[in-house]
Amino acid sequence: MGTLTYNSTLSVDFDDRLLLHLQLVISAKLRRDESFLFSWSKPEPPGGRTSIWIDKHIPLAFDYVGSAMPTLNRQWIEDMTKAAYQQNGLQIMPEPGATAPAQSPARRPR
Repeated sequence: MGTLTYNSTLSVDFDDRLLLHLQLVISAKLRRDESFLFSWSKPEPPGGRTSIWIDKHIPLAFDYVGSAMPTLNRQWIEDMTKAAYQQNGLQIMPEPGATAPAQSPARRPR
């Protein structure tokens, strides 16, 4: 499990493979100076959702547990990029062609 840290105040664990794909989508949008909403469901009770505003002025860190680079799924990147342009913003979605769904994140206390 890797970690996305947002503005030094929120740390969320994601599977390394999912985190890499999120990093590529987020980085591409920020290189174009495009801010957007990023939302995900909370897995543990009581559940719910978290949404954050991604902007080039807000610090982000992507920390991976594994050292091996996962293979990329271009379709997954394209699907999440398209979602990031929609009103609801970037959302975690199942990987196209994957047998298991992308793992839900877990918020870690800071």
